[in-house]
Amino acid sequence: MLPHTFEFRVRYGETDQMGVVYHGAYPAYFEMGRTEWLRNLGVTYRWMEEHDVMLPVVDLAIRYKQPARYDDRLVLTTELRENPSYKITFDYTLKNDAEEVLATATTTLVFKSAVNNKLIRVPDYITDRLKA
Repeated sequence: MLPHTFEFRVRYGETDQMGVVYHGAYPAYFEMGRTEWLRNLGVTYRWMEEHDVMLPVVDLAIRYKQPARYDDRLVLTTELRENPSYKITFDYTLKNDAEEVLATATTTLVFKSAVNNKLIRVPDYITDRLKA
């Protein structure tokens, strides 16, 4: 559902001594993917936070298939799993230039009020853009 593709290169600081991407760098890649997915939808995290909506991650699952290495060009596809309600779930596929799948992941985030920290429904500005 509404896939968005984002390309980037592995930076030296994301790798270990062998030039392999450290497993802890992947969640940041997926954050970049969903940030760009939202931006492509016409919404930014900054704008949502300025309008009292927070999106904390409540679940993250990563499946590592093959290593990414320093200076690899990576292609990350971020896709909405289903229409959001109180939560929003994304699926990710990370590939290299050879089109090999390096990792897949899923994150679930919840919509919360920044004012009282309570769960809220997906804002209308997101559902309206998803329908368009």
